[in-house]
Amino acid sequence: MSSLIEKAAQRLEQLRQAGVEVAPPESAAVVVPSIPTPAPAAVPAPAVKPAADDVERTSRSVRLDVESLAINGYVTPNAPRAAIADQFRVIKRPLLANATGKGAAPVPNGNLIMVTSAMPGEGKSFTAVNLAMSIAMELDYRVLLVDADVSRPSLRKTFNLAAGPGLLDLLIDDKLKMADVLLRTNVDKLSLLLSGTPHPRATELLASDAMTALIEELGQRYSDRIIIFDSPPLLLTTEARVLASHMGQILMVVHAEKTLRSQVLHALTTIDACPVKLLMLNQARGGDQDAYGYGYGYGYGYGQSASQAAESNTTVSAAT
Repeated sequence: MSSLIEKAAQRLEQLRQAGVEVAPPESAAVVVPSIPTPAPAAVPAPAVKPAADDVERTSRSVRLDVESLAINGYVTPNAPRAAIADQFRVIKRPLLANATGKGAAPVPNGNLIMVTSAMPGEGKSFTAVNLAMSIAMELDYRVLLVDADVSRPSLRKTFNLAAGPGLLDLLIDDKLKMADVLLRTNVDKLSLLLSGTPHPRATELLASDAMTALIEELGQRYSDRIIIFDSPPLLLTTEARVLASHMGQILMVVHAEKTLRSQVLHALTTIDACPVKLLMLNQARGGDQDAYGYGYGYGYGYGQSASQAAESNTTVSAAT
């Protein structure tokens, strides 16, 4: 058998050398090139709305000169105990209770607080900064301070910060994100949203649908935070009244011995839509001491008329 196989092999070799093609035997293995299987198409991940903490981590950081703020009479963390700090501890308590559902009645959007006044020069911006600073010193709350007085912004000057994008830019440019305009500060738990680039139609922007949408977004995104708006005076423009309609609480600053009673009553009638309105008496003479401080009347907003509130409001004065 082996000789037959050897002879067949020799014959095949002779045929190949002679140029004759010889088909392979049926048992020979045929190698078929493999065709790579195409990879499945990548499915884009669904867009995820950034969490509040992510927004703050990616926002720009600024440093506030807390020493200069303290010298100018502002509440600052780690400062020696001062009368003004004690006064704002009293002022913030009912505001925080309303914001967290621990007040006399549930307050929708209670974490949205607008600080305003009837007329300019009554101390609303000074009050907004001190209130934000005081709340930031709490263990359980974070604060976002918004400069919504776009016609006469003051917070950038107060904090000695460089110009940059802010609230107005966010309303105009839909490509901007909150992280692009939010400012983290070296005061723990305090963030800022400045008024931004001046615009000839700034007051109209404040009353626009874009502002309404932004307020709603802030209220939802920062549901665990207290958001304080430094707004325009109520009797100068209508923008503050539009802003007030979205707020859960309004703190109206009244300058003692300066603001007319008629102005206070008129201002209160413009913000009837807000469920809680609190009055703070600024520059009130403290008892028998020849000093000025803050008085705080709270409770108005639960079914009283403006005139009843002005007559029955109890004011607690604190001397500085």
